[in-house]
Amino acid sequence: MPAGGSTAGAPCCRLAASHRPTRRTARYPSDIADAQWAELDPLLPDPACLAGRGGRWEKHCRRVIVDAIFYVVDNGIKWRALPADFPPWQTVYKRFAAWEKAGASQRLLDAVRDRVRLAEGRVAVPSAAVMDSQSVRAAATVGRATRGWDGGKKVAGRKRHIVVDTLDMLVAVLVTPASTQDRVAARSLLRRTRDTAGGRMALVWADGGYTGPLIDWARKTLRLTVEIVQRPQVPYFTVLPRRWVVERSLAWITGHRRCVRDYERLPRHHEAMVRWSMIRITSRRLTQPQ
Repeated sequence: MPAGGSTAGAPCCRLAASHRPTRRTARYPSDIADAQWAELDPLLPDPACLAGRGGRWEKHCRRVIVDAIFYVVDNGIKWRALPADFPPWQTVYKRFAAWEKAGASQRLLDAVRDRVRLAEGRVAVPSAAVMDSQSVRAAATVGRATRGWDGGKKVAGRKRHIVVDTLDMLVAVLVTPASTQDRVAARSLLRRTRDTAGGRMALVWADGGYTGPLIDWARKTLRLTVEIVQRPQVPYFTVLPRRWVVERSLAWITGHRRCVRDYERLPRHHEAMVRWSMIRITSRRLTQPQ
């Protein structure tokens, strides 16, 4: 099987015997490589019929479905504009939504992040992280109830709040209206971080927007230390300790065109787009070490 693609008759995924052979070959930069697919394929949820809950077998190869999702995330196109060599856009979107409802993107992200950490000589579950937020403009498809106005950044849309580990890999993401204050959204975000990292997470660095009651709340409720990294009062640019890690991760996310703006009707689907963008980056980092 050629690197980055699949050919007719090749075992493209672990459910290859249940669907028609794929006749698509690799042709886009967003297509997944063989080594990446070997890591992701076993982590995708089983279809309902395989788990004894009824339903039909999947008609299309899962590898082609993941290629299509990566194509949308990387190129920022509409679902309806998927190239003709992918399965029908309705099929790809329904699979994307079903996997997200089952929590597949978070499990994929956790698994590849833990494997990268182990490969770099770290403990799989991080004990320290960095937190920040980014306001993005919302498209017309975003409903008024889930959008807001960020007066500081002068952005009308939504705000994504993320936590990354010290190796700049995503741990948790939360999407809110842009009008939501960072210290308010941080409570839900830190709860997600605790659920992901378990009881090992002990320290989170953040900027001055998280000062106030949040620090005491995190220590008493989650047994988590939130340390504020203040910006030095100097008249020139300087790299801020710890905070540059999360800023770089935000830049990587914005490098995927679907995440430059928020086009999703549901906030959880924008969270999924952020996770899929980081799954793509992290799985490449796992299989192509520098």
